[in-house]
Amino acid sequence: MKKTFSLEHPKKSPERMVEAIKHEIKKYMKRERNKALPEDTNYWAFDCKFGNSQDVAEEVRPGDFNKLIDAAVAAGQTSFFVEILARADFRVAKPKAVEDDEDFDE
Repeated sequence: MKKTFSLEHPKKSPERMVEAIKHEIKKYMKRERNKALPEDTNYWAFDCKFGNSQDVAEEVRPGDFNKLIDAAVAAGQTSFFVEILARADFRVAKPKAVEDDEDFDE
């Protein structure tokens, strides 16, 4: 998804537009996660960008979209750019921490 969202609409309030945009982003990510994974992968990773325009968009974490959108609205922006690209990846499980159970003889 590469899209420039506008917060101006003649019949909708900006608050409703913000909620609709957040919902659309969440729905897109859920739809991508539900797709079948290729053989050598075990999860969907997302490469995300956010900015005022496509030229100045910076990489962000997928979980930061709500905060960034709220910040853009608070700053008085009328539009912003969002890019979300899904890619299949392989996550290695973290090894469990081994506790030191040494017997001390006194």
